[in-house]
Amino acid sequence: MNDRALLIVDDEPDLLAGLRRLAEPELNCRVFTATSGREALAVLREHPCSIVLSDIRMPDMDGMELLAAIKTASPETDVLLMTAYGTIDLAVAALRQGACDFVTKPLRHPQLFHSLGRCFERQELIRKNRTLERQLRKHHGATGFIGSSPLLEKALTTMQLVARSQVTVLITGESGTGKELAARTIHALSDRGDREMITVNCAALPEPVLESELFGHRKGAFTGANRDHPGLFTAAEGSTLFLDEIGEMPLDLQAKLLRVLQEREIRPVGDTRTRKIDVRILASTNRDLKTAMREGVFREDLYYRLGEITLTMPPLRAMADDIPLLSRHFLTQFCREQGLAGKTLSPESLRALREAPWPGNVRQLQNTIRRSVLLGAGDVITPDDLELDPGETCFCTDTDLDTLSRIQYRQAREEVLKKFSSAYLHRILTRHRGNVTRAARACGMERQSLQHLLKKYKIRAADYRS
Repeated sequence: MNDRALLIVDDEPDLLAGLRRLAEPELNCRVFTATSGREALAVLREHPCSIVLSDIRMPDMDGMELLAAIKTASPETDVLLMTAYGTIDLAVAALRQGACDFVTKPLRHPQLFHSLGRCFERQELIRKNRTLERQLRKHHGATGFIGSSPLLEKALTTMQLVARSQVTVLITGESGTGKELAARTIHALSDRGDREMITVNCAALPEPVLESELFGHRKGAFTGANRDHPGLFTAAEGSTLFLDEIGEMPLDLQAKLLRVLQEREIRPVGDTRTRKIDVRILASTNRDLKTAMREGVFREDLYYRLGEITLTMPPLRAMADDIPLLSRHFLTQFCREQGLAGKTLSPESLRALREAPWPGNVRQLQNTIRRSVLLGAGDVITPDDLELDPGETCFCTDTDLDTLSRIQYRQAREEVLKKFSSAYLHRILTRHRGNVTRAARACGMERQSLQHLLKKYKIRAADYRS
């Protein structure tokens, strides 16, 4: 596509000649002309233009038809429509179909060239953003992630490999490990990346509301349904729909989602007809879905349909070497946001950050650094500024106690023991850099017993070795 090329379409040759003569020097662009819609399409095939200025009233193909044809063939092309029969309804219809502006005859050249100039500026901005995005992808692989641990590199590689496909991806991992960022990365690297990814939190809405939000509803489908509602699947047409906290979706809705994944069609609430969709599905959960299946609260067939590819985001405790890098990144970011002179982390602070268990993962680290930037008195952030309390952050937060008090004592005790053991093993392996023999000696247990615990809590000593 010629970045500074304009096609003007009108059945009045004199108007075309005049506009061409004025537009080329005024807009510093190359101008092509056509006297009909069909001729315009032929010109565009030979000389793709970034902007088209077209009359609406033409004999063989009117401007609205030409607009639809151009947007089908080249959605990135900006189209402005002009007419001597300008009405508000016509303007609204043109804008809804994708026109970027609407002008009336007789043409006022300053207004017209201002509109065309804005279109060229918009096109230039889009090109710059895409160039920057390509550079970020080239140099960073996937934007947003910071670190070089083997587990993170493995996750990033998986994102890159699945991005260009259309498979459904289930993203698992603890809270705060970056599951939504992983979904956004997959979407950004995909062929659908130029469209907005639509996100819905399945745990945040009650079942009737969630069903309507996902599939839409027809007017009169239920009390309060005063108009048609298209739903998020429709909003995500041609793009990606990210289902966050999929493990919290009610069973009835799981069955309907399964049908969508199998048939690639939806039926709005209150409608008798189905409609085909072109939407890629990404989903995430911090819940153990295999346990949920055994408990009968998650469908097995949906689990395997969602998990065509399963991507597990690693916990921060398994990426201890990345913690100093992440901490400095957040420190720089928050200092800039607050307009503060550059603060630094003391060596003792970095050591404390590296050895903390981080049950809340990257999100907890981020909040810790933000708090220390806001509340720390000096230019150097000390361990006291971080306010790290391993006993509390490990397994005794108010949130944990509130959750644990809702389940049976034996199960709650097992959850606390699991968190304590995971945090303890993390600390001991970090201190001894993954050397199981020395770690076992420090723990006062046999090497085989420590290995048994590591296997039980799915901790790999190799992840802690330098």
